[in-house]
Amino acid sequence: MRTALVIGTGLIGTSAALALTARGVVVHLADHDPEQARTAAALGAGTDAPPQGPVDLAIVAAPPAHVAAVLADAMSRGVARGYIDVASVKGGPRRELEALGLDLSAYIGTHPMSGREKSGPLAATADLFEGRPWVLTPTRDTDTEVLNLALELVSHCRAVPVVMDADAHDRAVALVSHMPHLVSSMVAARLENAEEAAVRLCGQGIRDVTRIAASDPRMWIDILSANPGPVADLLADVSADLDETVRALRALQSSDEDKRRAGGAGIEDVLRRGNAGQVRVPGKHGSAPRAYETVSVLIDDQPGQLARIFADAGRAGVNVEDVRIEHATGQQAGLVQLSVEPKAVPVLTEALRERGWALRQ
Repeated sequence: MRTALVIGTGLIGTSAALALTARGVVVHLADHDPEQARTAAALGAGTDAPPQGPVDLAIVAAPPAHVAAVLADAMSRGVARGYIDVASVKGGPRRELEALGLDLSAYIGTHPMSGREKSGPLAATADLFEGRPWVLTPTRDTDTEVLNLALELVSHCRAVPVVMDADAHDRAVALVSHMPHLVSSMVAARLENAEEAAVRLCGQGIRDVTRIAASDPRMWIDILSANPGPVADLLADVSADLDETVRALRALQSSDEDKRRAGGAGIEDVLRRGNAGQVRVPGKHGSAPRAYETVSVLIDDQPGQLARIFADAGRAGVNVEDVRIEHATGQQAGLVQLSVEPKAVPVLTEALRERGWALRQ
């Protein structure tokens, strides 16, 4: 691939453009808001000047509701040899294109499974997709050349290609992305009118659960409007679990021992099923989840503290698999939680203590 046209210069489109430009591809940028395309160009994502002829690949990064119309317009103008979209739903846009009677041999639906709570070109990064799954949904009609162009794009973005049926993809993202986002928003909504004294007690758990609720509601209305059925089915299942959990909690309030026992069993059931589901979440780089142990280090909120910890871990020959930071309420301090292989715990603990770090058991 030598040339590309990115139509839609938000977070995903601009990030893809940045990755392609870094690999030497000449990228042209277009957006219904010319100022947004100019911003992306100023960030080094390409040029907002139109291409002089057909490019190798057109990448449509429009909201799901507009994908079919934007693709149909681009195809009618013959702007590229191949066309893809990066919308988070796949079945609906393809059916819309089929209804328009277009030749879809030059088109393949795709979806990079990566994003941020922030939107727009200023939130874009060239490494947004690195190591992340990028779903491709070819059909028997998909031209081999177009599939190869899509695979080249995924490679340039350092993502991992995953081939799926379009409708299977939509059911999958409803489960792992769309439904969890709504649940996160529902939990976060409980905080809106909560007493300030209660909100000040928020710890890492509530931050983890509500993090994705910070996303742009307008963007999510577009996404959910394109995939409402599968999301509604999953929320109905969640609702049934909630009803059972509420009944179990009410039973725990009862003075009847049998009812309390039944309530405890109901709570244990949902917690154990949660355990069973959580262990199926893939680990690093999409591999099977692995058990790590945590070494907790108390730090002051000062420049260079994290760098020192990582440097000291490196000198001890320990690879930090993951890291979390829990900030102390009302203090300029925090707790850094380093996830490492179990066998590395005594080595890292001894090394950090020797270098003056305060550890928490």
